[in-house]
Amino acid sequence: MKEYGIKQLRNVGLISHGGAGKTTLTEALLFNSGATERLGRVDDGSSVIDYDPDEIKRKITINASLAPCQWQGNKINIIDTPGYADFVGDVKGSLRVVDGAIVVVCAVSGVEVQTEKVWHYADKYNLPRLVFVNKLDRENANFAKALGQVQEQLSAKAVALHIPLGSEDDFRGLIDLVNMQALIYTTGKGKDFSIAEIPAEYKDEAEEYREKLIEAIAETDDELVMKYLEGESFTTEEIKAGLRAGTLDHSIVPVLCGSALANIGIQPLLDTIVACLPSPGDVDTVTGRDVGTEDEVEVELSKDGPLAALVFKTMADPFVGKLTYFRVYSGVFNSDSQVYNVSKERMERVGQLFVPRGKEQVAVKHISAGDIGAVARLQETGTGDTLGHRDKPILLNPIEFPQPSYSVALFAKSKGDEDKLSTGLGRLMEEDPTLQTAQNTETRELILSGMGDVHLGVTLERLKRKFGVEVETKEPKIPFRETIRKAVKVEGRHKKQTGGHGQYGHVFIEMEPLAEGEGFVFEESIFGGSVPRQYIPAVEKGIREAMEEGILAGYPVVDFKVNLYDGSYHTVDSSEMAFKIAAIQAFRKAMEEAQPVLLEPIMNLEVLVPEAYMGDVIGDLNSKRGRILGMEPRGGEQLVKAQAPLTELAKYAIDLRSLTQGRGSFKMSFDHYEEVPARTAEEIIAQAQKEKEGE
Repeated sequence: MKEYGIKQLRNVGLISHGGAGKTTLTEALLFNSGATERLGRVDDGSSVIDYDPDEIKRKITINASLAPCQWQGNKINIIDTPGYADFVGDVKGSLRVVDGAIVVVCAVSGVEVQTEKVWHYADKYNLPRLVFVNKLDRENANFAKALGQVQEQLSAKAVALHIPLGSEDDFRGLIDLVNMQALIYTTGKGKDFSIAEIPAEYKDEAEEYREKLIEAIAETDDELVMKYLEGESFTTEEIKAGLRAGTLDHSIVPVLCGSALANIGIQPLLDTIVACLPSPGDVDTVTGRDVGTEDEVEVELSKDGPLAALVFKTMADPFVGKLTYFRVYSGVFNSDSQVYNVSKERMERVGQLFVPRGKEQVAVKHISAGDIGAVARLQETGTGDTLGHRDKPILLNPIEFPQPSYSVALFAKSKGDEDKLSTGLGRLMEEDPTLQTAQNTETRELILSGMGDVHLGVTLERLKRKFGVEVETKEPKIPFRETIRKAVKVEGRHKKQTGGHGQYGHVFIEMEPLAEGEGFVFEESIFGGSVPRQYIPAVEKGIREAMEEGILAGYPVVDFKVNLYDGSYHTVDSSEMAFKIAAIQAFRKAMEEAQPVLLEPIMNLEVLVPEAYMGDVIGDLNSKRGRILGMEPRGGEQLVKAQAPLTELAKYAIDLRSLTQGRGSFKMSFDHYEEVPARTAEEIIAQAQKEKEGE
């Protein structure tokens, strides 16, 4: 593949709600630029980009895919991102390394929930962007309505660069508002179009849209403002220069239109990507941290500087193994070399570098500053790591991935698969930083957490396909605990005669509640040797063993103190085991008399929602036994701070998505334990007894 200078590169992310047509648009961009010879389709599984078996099966994009193409002497690195909320990790990773974005909007559905979300992600990374109104050949397509929604919900600075010629079945081309001409597509493949005068019935509409475009361009430059106010016409060069300047400084969001499936409007989009979106050289320098001095430094985009590259995606490729995708910010990344992983402070041996296009990999000798590529079989490197030069290590700012919000408990179907399950999950977490696993020691469950039910469903399908491990899933058990509310004194006596030496242990204990969080305290106040010193540790051991399983529902007992204050022994029959058993009996008797209660974990919640959904969200939290602690405005949204029992929040990710039409998000963390209300406790205890009987 030809090498390009920094000014000839465009790194572009395609973002939108699922189903708007990003992948089909990517296929059309590749086809029209000559990168592929046929127009791949998602529906029939022939897409170059969506080649993963899960993507073909579900007909949705799951993985961000790199798709480079060449246009007018420039290289465009397109990253097609998932549109489904469960796979937002790949969207955030991709937006971290691109310099501009194309927001795809369906002409039928308009601006949808995930489109609003990814727009805000692009805002966070300060990305210049274009909007492409797609599917204008569909029934009920409405360009004016879609444009209005873009202006109202996304950006008031959005202005049309093109408007459609015809609609639905009659959609046949575009009207170019810069050159004021019609582009009429004449063949089914869409590569061929003719330039004609604007039809008379469209002239008034075209003039109206052009006036808005000229007004927006005039505001990008003082000289153009004066020229506009004096009624002078702009030259085509002035319009193009104003468009580029306005796009780069976010004062203009150009809106284009077409149909990716019908292959209409794709060449003008390629022209606009090159003309209006920034090259890496147009973007401000990125910041990092000098590992030696701990100072923040600016990384200058130059081939001559020390290597600084950021890994934004890792995936297991069926042909070359582990594939690491990276963006080079400084220096040159060479094939068959060694590179320093700044994040993990390890050297990595580098084999052949690639420029991937879907599952195809084009081997290259090096990847220079500003460009994006991939390398296979790095041993230590994971997503978010910085690769650099050992003598001048710069740690680039990491990618911020969202925290998992939905969990299931996993059980291997075959008993011998536990090791394979652990290995497989480890490999999948290398690919996807939004996956997490944890072993809950209290409930003895392996917990897998991710962004939603679809995300975890895809993960488990990959686990089966790639590692041959089948699992069963259950809703995670809640780690309840038990405690006491009353101080009691009890006796525990174990006596057994078996023919030879018998067994004898006898203890008196006092058991009293402690404040929340104080755990377990063991004391002894034996006087006169009624329990010999060598048996006292056995008493404590017996209590500790018994407290792992309370009498209400079998959950661990916490926040209590035991004082061993008396007892008796037999010079021949007493033993550590006998005193341990006596202590267990005393503990159970004490639990029965000390007013045992069930405790449940209470979680802190921070729920970010648009104001329109506040009432529904607060009402739902109240129904979940939640307490609202406060609310804070966050730029058009509200942050609701609350506490609620984990018992009620098992499926909160799904509930919140339903309540807010996908617009809400939340963070959850453990705060403390609280007593379970009596009626709820009865249900939990009954369920625990039922499960025990079932065993």
